Amino acid sequence: MTDLLTQGLPIGSGWSWLGAGLGAMLGAGCLLVFVGLPVNRRPGLEARLAPYLRDTARPSRLLAVSRDVGGPGLLLILRPVIRDLGRGVEHLLGGAASVRRRMERAGRRPDLESFRAEQVVWGVGGGVLGLVVATLMWLRNGGSIVPLVLLVFCAVGAGIVARDQMLTRSANKRERQMLAEFPTIAELLALAVGAGEGATGALERVCRLSQGQLAAELRQCLADARAGANLPTALQGLADRTGLASLARFVDGIVIAVERGTPLADVLRSQAQDVREAGRRAVMEEGGKKEIAMMVPVVFLVLPVTVLFAIYPGVAFLKFSI
Repeated sequence: MTDLLTQGLPIGSGWSWLGAGLGAMLGAGCLLVFVGLPVNRRPGLEARLAPYLRDTARPSRLLAVSRDVGGPGLLLILRPVIRDLGRGVEHLLGGAASVRRRMERAGRRPDLESFRAEQVVWGVGGGVLGLVVATLMWLRNGGSIVPLVLLVFCAVGAGIVARDQMLTRSANKRERQMLAEFPTIAELLALAVGAGEGATGALERVCRLSQGQLAAELRQCLADARAGANLPTALQGLADRTGLASLARFVDGIVIAVERGTPLADVLRSQAQDVREAGRRAVMEEGGKKEIAMMVPVVFLVLPVTVLFAIYPGVAFLKFSI
């Protein structure tokens, strides 16, 4: 009887930890539901004024509510610590120019310090998750804690690297959206120019009527032009912020047409057609890759089953005849 009780202690302890984990997950879910209630999602000043300031490239920073005023005291205390840890991550990983470049491609302000702080937060989250897993493993199996400590450090590194990969994926996703929007924007510009408007007027009309990532970049170009830069320089900033060769050719075509007076509508239509052809070729290449990948289940799953159904009746008939 004593042996049974002693053997049942680890099982009860394991069930208690499982119940604690499920309770924590239930509490986190209830907290997310409460935060997502409509009463807790009231729009702020910036969200209310954004529809009236849509023609500008970016909302004024005067409309942004400062996050420091009225913030929790714990966040105010931890902010310098997170900033110092972000500097440590920067010294350890480096690549500041690459991070700024990807942030610009993702449509974000190239603030390296804030991104390193985000990496620190992601690393802390991964470390907490790794610590929970390591604690559960130690309570269940015991043994040395060195592998568990290594697991926690690996979880921290995985969180930091995951935030970096998320930035790369965000930049690539935004560029794919811009590439998908480019033919329509180019056709609209060609129609506006063909109707008699100049390059600046056509850009203003298209930006006023369009939504999307490329339209936002064109609004930024117009804002730079209104701030004092000439239109070719502002458009060159668009080509520098993005990593797409099609947009670079688009900018070059507009700049040459503006400087030399060549017909701009024909250039825009040809560029839109080139982008559509490039997209069609990309779809065909992706379809070819998927076709090769589809051969794996056909060869290893469908074909053996077909052969089995074809051979098994004959084998069974020979067995019964013998």
